Amino acid sequence: MSTLQINRYKELNKLASSNGIVILGGSGDIEIPAGELRQAFAIEEKIYNRSLDGLSIRDAASFYDECASSLSPDTVLIHLGADDLEFFCRSSAEFDECFRSLISRIRKDNKKCFITIISLRDYDSDAVVAKLNTHLSYIAQSEQCEYADISQRRPWNPQSTMKAASFVYSTGFVRPLQGKRPIHDLVKILFCSMQDVQQR
Repeated sequence: MSTLQINRYKELNKLASSNGIVILGGSGDIEIPAGELRQAFAIEEKIYNRSLDGLSIRDAASFYDECASSLSPDTVLIHLGADDLEFFCRSSAEFDECFRSLISRIRKDNKKCFITIISLRDYDSDAVVAKLNTHLSYIAQSEQCEYADISQRRPWNPQSTMKAASFVYSTGFVRPLQGKRPIHDLVKILFCSMQDVQQR
């Protein structure tokens, strides 16, 4: 793991507010412009991107300890596995156990933390990715987490989502992102909007 990036996150955490949303991702997720998207879609909760290029699920629990635990997040979005395809092929059972250990570590600090497991993109219908996503879905179900499927491209109107999000917040809900529809909209905003831009 990158010591430089870990130390940077530790310093940023000293300036951050607690009880927000944490993105725990791997390769590619570090580029998610959480601040800009939060502003564009009028998301009131703080969003902290604590992703690391090359982050393996085997190191995720210790990485969470170092770089996210101090934020005391209310919501954690886990997008891991892209850097573990070979590991998954060698031992899917060990992969599953590592994922469950991460979930257990998050809940050690906050039993009520709202955890969403996000699938890998599988635009090319890769058999290994499809199987890994099936495992992620089962883990989410067994561990009582939300599962967000972004494996395939789906029609999405960002402007419509922007208006809907604005309405939800303006009605005064204390925890609007706890609902199923809002959390899935949040996943689309963070993990699909930039992908859509790149495809144009």
